[in-house]
Amino acid sequence: MRENHEDWDIEADVVVLGTGGAALTAALSAHDHGAGRVVILERSGMVGGTTAMSGGMLWIPMNHHQQECGISDSWDDVVTYLDALSPGLLDPDTLEAFLVAGPEMIRYFADKTPVRLHAFQNFPDYQPTVPGAMPRGTRSLDNDVFPFDQLGSWAVRVNPPKTGLPTLFSMVEAMYGGVDEATLDERRRRDCRGRGQALIGSLLKGVLDRGIPIHLETRGFRLCRDGARVIGVMAEQQKGEIRVRARRGVVVATGGFEWNERLTKAFVRGPITGPVSVPECDGDGLTMAMEVGARLANMSHAWWMTSTLEAIERTRDAKPNYLLCQTERTLPGSILVNRSARRFVNEAVNYNALGPVLHNFDPNAHDFPNMPYWLVFDGRFKGKYPVFTSRPKDPAPSWAVSADSIEALAERIGLDGRVLKDTVDRFNAGVRKGHDDEFQRGDTTFDNFWGDQSLEPPFCTLGLIDQPPVYAIKMEAGVLGTAGGPKTNANGQVVDWNDKPIEGLYVAGNTMAQVTGMGYGGAGGTLGPGMTFGFIAGRHAAARDPS
Repeated sequence: MRENHEDWDIEADVVVLGTGGAALTAALSAHDHGAGRVVILERSGMVGGTTAMSGGMLWIPMNHHQQECGISDSWDDVVTYLDALSPGLLDPDTLEAFLVAGPEMIRYFADKTPVRLHAFQNFPDYQPTVPGAMPRGTRSLDNDVFPFDQLGSWAVRVNPPKTGLPTLFSMVEAMYGGVDEATLDERRRRDCRGRGQALIGSLLKGVLDRGIPIHLETRGFRLCRDGARVIGVMAEQQKGEIRVRARRGVVVATGGFEWNERLTKAFVRGPITGPVSVPECDGDGLTMAMEVGARLANMSHAWWMTSTLEAIERTRDAKPNYLLCQTERTLPGSILVNRSARRFVNEAVNYNALGPVLHNFDPNAHDFPNMPYWLVFDGRFKGKYPVFTSRPKDPAPSWAVSADSIEALAERIGLDGRVLKDTVDRFNAGVRKGHDDEFQRGDTTFDNFWGDQSLEPPFCTLGLIDQPPVYAIKMEAGVLGTAGGPKTNANGQVVDWNDKPIEGLYVAGNTMAQVTGMGYGGAGGTLGPGMTFGFIAGRHAAARDPS
């Protein structure tokens, strides 16, 4: 079918949909690999997507920062590790493309862009006991802090972190100690930010330096075709619909579909109750690709993350704000309990591995016995560690439930007080013994890595719950994003059900069927592969003959 689109409102060689890490990388890559004009369309009025709210780390095996630190890695180890995490789901061609292009992208960032990364030494892979893992090495890269005063008026257009408080520290600094006061003063003066803010800030600076236009509040909703070839995109703005021509290709990097209940119920195994991504991740890229015959893959999987609903007053049109839960469940002195008032998992395991546990199915009751579930901690914990939006010594978050005893707390949240008291007593007995016999919390380097680094293992993550008041916070089956979508080949091109490329159409980031299947290799396990395929897609699209 040939569509009549002679009158284009905007024309470009490569059109990129989205402004997250994968999208901005695709735009930079397309520009620097020869696309004469690159245009970015962003649905919202802000840039950065979920990447801006994330830790900003990239999981890229065999990168040059590893080598500079004297850390050895091997192709065979990486493949062995990923295959063990996602048996039977890996595509050899796209996996090879990731492993080759990932290090190339990191070198490109260092040589050609403002992005500045460094190795996070001793950061363990997320499943450190699996063959091929690096239990004390690093395949994860952290960002140097980036001064937002370089962005001019665009600084206020970057999505803020979930708590609304930009960090002055890189991830390494946050975990192992900050910087001196003079450096802090300079960072405050220049509005320096770390983690996902730094990653998006530096990518955005590269885009602005190249004069790549970003059209905000411009939502792509349908791909334009000439026969089977994608030649552009229809988009809607407040003033109406526009036609955007893409002479060489469209790169769709609009995020996953976790905010679209119809799509998640149709595809994802188990419920999603608290996505921590931006609400714009509701399947635009997926539905556009489906309409032109894209093959789908990995659709039942997501990048799982424990989360909680922030209980604050919002306007009726605002989306709920779910906060991710990482340190709150791994620091010593907290546990997770299910609706039976019992622990059901090693709370310190990697967040992606918790999703399938929440979706354990009881065939007798015909439901999910580990949902709903709660984070339980005591006064000592609250006085020492941050809890979501609450700093130590501050009052607990407004949505926390408190009581003077375990039994009273259980009654307030509808659990059996006797069972919850027994659960806490057994956990405390394990802490005093120095070993969690129930779930082996604290047995691995990863368990202890996210705990209190001032303590010795396993007490980095094991601590008593015995000082009133005691607290409970209701938790959700959250996701960082979905992991399924259009299947690509090694060039980032979307393929149809016959594995033939759909000319002119590329996907990257959480829009695509993830190259690592259901496996989450380590910190940056979504951003690393997702941005690599943005790099691959932009490069390949730039080299195509224009339509």
